[in-house]
Amino acid sequence: MRLPQPNPRSNRRLKLHPENRTGINFITASDGPTIQVNEDRHAAPLIVMAHQLVSSWPPQHFDELAAEHFTMLSELGVEIILLGTGAKQRFPHPRLTRTLMEQRIGIEVMDTGAACRTYNILVSEGRSVAAALLPA
Repeated sequence: MRLPQPNPRSNRRLKLHPENRTGINFITASDGPTIQVNEDRHAAPLIVMAHQLVSSWPPQHFDELAAEHFTMLSELGVEIILLGTGAKQRFPHPRLTRTLMEQRIGIEVMDTGAACRTYNILVSEGRSVAAALLPA
C-alpha cells in the first residue's frame, strides 16, 4: 500500500500557536540572560503567565532558590509551575517545593529553553500554567 505523497506546491504549515494571540503572553525567544515575551525582551529571572508577567522574582540563579520562592509561586493561582533552571536541568530539594505539593500544584523541572517551549504549548491549550525562568 502506497501512502499519499505531499504536494510540494502546497502551502500548508503546522501551526504551533493560535492565530489570535491578543492578550496572551507567549515566549518568542530565549537566549540566556534575556527572554522575549511577545515583542518585549526581559531579563531573567522572570515568571510568565498567560495574562501576567512578574519580573521581580528574587532568585538570580538556581543555587539561590529557597522555600519562600516556591511559596510565592504557590500564590499565583495556577495548576502547573514550569521551573526553568538555567542552561541545564537541576532539581530543587523536595523540602523547597513542599508548599506546592501540599497545595496540589504540579511542578515540572527542566532547563530554561525547554520550559519556554513547554509553556507555549500549555498556554496555547488554555492551561493554567506559570513558567518560572532562571537565566540560562
